[in-house]
Amino acid sequence: MNNITCIITDDEPFARKGLQGYVEKIGFLDLKGVCEDALQLSDLLQKQPVDLLFLDIQMPHISGIDFIKALSNPPKVIFTTAFEQFALQGFELDVMDYLLKPISYERFLKAAWKTRDYFALRENVPAANTPYIFIKVNGKLEKINFDEMLFIEGMENYVAIHLENRKLITHTTIKALVDKLPQGQFIQTHKSYVVAINKVDTIEGNTLHVKKHQVPVSKYLREAVLGQIIK
Repeated sequence: MNNITCIITDDEPFARKGLQGYVEKIGFLDLKGVCEDALQLSDLLQKQPVDLLFLDIQMPHISGIDFIKALSNPPKVIFTTAFEQFALQGFELDVMDYLLKPISYERFLKAAWKTRDYFALRENVPAANTPYIFIKVNGKLEKINFDEMLFIEGMENYVAIHLENRKLITHTTIKALVDKLPQGQFIQTHKSYVVAINKVDTIEGNTLHVKKHQVPVSKYLREAVLGQIIK
């Protein structure tokens, strides 16, 4: 994959210098600029769009959180802050990570690798008619054929992919994975379940029997699900 382009924004000179030193140690990060506040960052982004922002929250003029909310299509963000109370707001914005100062290199590296995994998986979205997908499992990308999948089970920030003879767990959301599945082959039966239509053996009330498994059907989705399965 290509290097991840990034910008550091922090109103503290010592923090900017420390983050810049960390970035320069990581080969897949390509630093495109260092800013003192969100106003400088806004100007730079108009000239130099990037993949990732290392962004402080408490800054003059406008906070990092308000700045991201104001962007129509923001880059991915890793917040860097001394204030833990903003963590929930940060994660509600779907940021990559939230680093509390003082930031150790080990913790910074973990956030960088998490971001690299995200971009690597995004680049592996299958092209039209590709019969497989790559999923990160236990530190490696594993190829899975769509026709192997029985159903997908969402578990907060993890997803279990149930195959014929095994189960794989990957760190993603069910929505992110569904976006990579071929249309017409899978159907969402519940907020936490997506089923391969041709793998359904029997239907009993609000339950689908898929091999030895039982998959629930939400009462709100039951009509749509049955309409897709029973054609």
